Amino acid sequence: MNPEKYFIMTEQIKQIAERIKEIREISGISAETLAKKLGIATDLYIKYESGNSDIPVGIIFEISELFKIELAVMLGGDSPKLKVYGVVRNGKGLKLERRKQYKYESLADNFINKKSEPFMVTIDPQQEKGILEFNSHPGQEFNYVVKGSMMSIIDGHEIILNEGDSIYFDSGYKHAMRALNNEQVKFLAIVL
Repeated sequence: MNPEKYFIMTEQIKQIAERIKEIREISGISAETLAKKLGIATDLYIKYESGNSDIPVGIIFEISELFKIELAVMLGGDSPKLKVYGVVRNGKGLKLERRKQYKYESLADNFINKKSEPFMVTIDPQQEKGILEFNSHPGQEFNYVVKGSMMSIIDGHEIILNEGDSIYFDSGYKHAMRALNNEQVKFLAIVL
């Protein structure tokens, strides 16, 4: 991995962790209580909050829901301001390069009171043979493949999706995606 990119990822993780800790402390909730609400071990939560371990987007999403704070605030620190419409130009969304497996680009980070969180997600082909990191979070998710082919694994079911295919699922089940055919895959993910 590029050392400069690693530094940016590490800094982004630490900033997100600091925001989460601050919100938790302001709310007067202990780390143990929040970990229990999230359904994870306290020591794992403390690793996330310390900024020394990557925080899955599903956990950040769940925390934002619990505290009724926009996901964009948790991820980027800025409060959304737009309420009539928001435009994100090609490639100009809020970049979230926090995990090896996925690169996220928020497509509505500056719109207030969203009912969903849309992301453009990219998976590079070198991850095809890597170990998958499964994720789960409350709600539902819609994925539409824009480029390439991918395997979606949802609750142990393997589904192959090609360009133009889509899937809608209960995101409370463990899920992961993998690029296929040694090609990069891009898909629109809408978290509801």
